[in-house]
Amino acid sequence: MKMMYGMLMALTPAAIYAVYAYRLQALLLIITGVTSAVVAEALYQKITGQKITVKDGSAAITGLLLSLAVSISTPLYALGISAAFGIIVGKQLFGGLGKNLFNPAIFGRLFYLFIFPDSILPWRSPVDMATAATPLEIFRETGETTAILDLFLGRIPGTIGEISALFLLLGAAYLIYKKYARWRIPASILATVLVLSLISGQNPLFHFFAGSLILGSFFMATDPMTSPRYPRGQIIFGIGIGLIIMAMRWWGWQTPGVYEFTEGTTFAIIAMNLTVPKLNSMFKPSRS
Repeated sequence: MKMMYGMLMALTPAAIYAVYAYRLQALLLIITGVTSAVVAEALYQKITGQKITVKDGSAAITGLLLSLAVSISTPLYALGISAAFGIIVGKQLFGGLGKNLFNPAIFGRLFYLFIFPDSILPWRSPVDMATAATPLEIFRETGETTAILDLFLGRIPGTIGEISALFLLLGAAYLIYKKYARWRIPASILATVLVLSLISGQNPLFHFFAGSLILGSFFMATDPMTSPRYPRGQIIFGIGIGLIIMAMRWWGWQTPGVYEFTEGTTFAIIAMNLTVPKLNSMFKPSRS
């Protein structure tokens, strides 16, 4: 429980900046996401005769993470449904906390991307709320990269929680300092992105700060319930995530006639979640 509330504290700077940048709508999204996740878990546990465990903070984390991973244009009902889906299907149907294969927030976001893809748009700039392309969309279309300072300080359109690398990194530093996150996972993700960026002649800082790489690397991929337990497995897990993210950023993927995905963090973490049981088995220390 202590770790869960530490995660909530680590996400607070990004959440506060989201409300500062996008005002009331961001606050409503955060309230909707957290409330929907907590209520969905409590109702499911009540209906199925289980002990209600929402006080452990895990459902609130799922709701907050999912809220920070959506566009300001997201309808509240779409977020609420996605949060409930992530909790019930991505967590409770697997047996609850510690038995789920997928990160519930990532699972909810995947559901949202496929069921409500058109509600992602339009992206809006936090500077003036004008409709604008995201840095990764611009990169895919023109090959041009957004100014690093704008990415770092949060002067770009994107999901409400990813727009400022500065506030995400403040929370990430807290997680690492308190040992609430497995540092080898984000380290290996960033190292992979660094190497691939340099090989391709691109600025690694752009790839670090654009999109949801920081949010996903430090706050989603490090979920102790859905990431490898052992160091070598964590490194392979992180490398795999980094490879998939960069592949998606270079080549993308499009849902038929709807939306082209230029960000691969969701797909990368979901894909590598599938490998966790095998990685745990392969690298489990032998008893001598």
